[in-house]
Amino acid sequence: MYQVPDQHGKRIVITGANSGTGKEAAKRLAGAGAEVVLAVRTEAKGEQAKAEILAAHPGAVLEVRRLDLADQSSVRAFAEGLTGPVDVLVNNAGVMNVPARTETTDGFELQMASNFLGPFALTALLLPTLLASPAPRVVTMASGAAYRGRIDLDDLQSRRRYSPTLTYSHTKLADLLLMVRLADLAAEHDWPLLSVGAHPGYTRTNLMTSGPNLNGGKPGLVESIGYRVVPSQGVEQGTEPLLFATADPGAVAGGYYGPRWALVGPTRPASMPRPARDKALAARLWAEAERLTGTSVEAVTRR
Repeated sequence: MYQVPDQHGKRIVITGANSGTGKEAAKRLAGAGAEVVLAVRTEAKGEQAKAEILAAHPGAVLEVRRLDLADQSSVRAFAEGLTGPVDVLVNNAGVMNVPARTETTDGFELQMASNFLGPFALTALLLPTLLASPAPRVVTMASGAAYRGRIDLDDLQSRRRYSPTLTYSHTKLADLLLMVRLADLAAEHDWPLLSVGAHPGYTRTNLMTSGPNLNGGKPGLVESIGYRVVPSQGVEQGTEPLLFATADPGAVAGGYYGPRWALVGPTRPASMPRPARDKALAARLWAEAERLTGTSVEAVTRR
């Protein structure tokens, strides 16, 4: 099992920290001495996760705060209400394979809102706080599904064509482009910020079932069979790429980490799909995300 380096003196915000890889990351980072903010959509579930972590690590310093990444007003309220330093932001939360196209209160497609536009706005709004830390990091969780993704800036909300699985793939490619663009901005502005990506391979969490069950849906036949026959791993192993990206001194700017054998295994550098390495595309997507969310990175970092 990967041993998390000492994290005393660090404050880490983890989205989706009430279950799956988010909760496992919170548990192990808190066990290594970090102060952890559990950013969760449902506070009661966050408090339950906090209690479970405290049972394992009675001295852990944990805070539960509400955050709904699908709601831009919630993202702004979270960022405005978060006082004190932040050393690391872990963009872990997401939703997967929502069966029918669903719009948020902001008029965004739900998967794109939760997986990309919400994390984008949160990252932008927390940048001034992060940049006040001596060695800040932003870690973005992607997926092997990004290999099937494409970015259509004329139909980012999947209004012309919606597919539960393909739309999810598009959002995960967008997450990689977010990570790449942030790494480039850090280099351009000489920010002491490390932008890193990770993916969990095929890890058994409720992500694979919660999305397909939204709005009365259920996993399709191919998904149901795949969950049973495709090689998979438990959350302890599956969280390790995220932990490496978050805490390891060996993680590099623009680095991407995942399981050794793509779906399972110990952590190693992972390959990214070609579109994720397209820096011009990353810049265009970033600009579109700023327009859609009304969040300008240049503006917030000049305050």
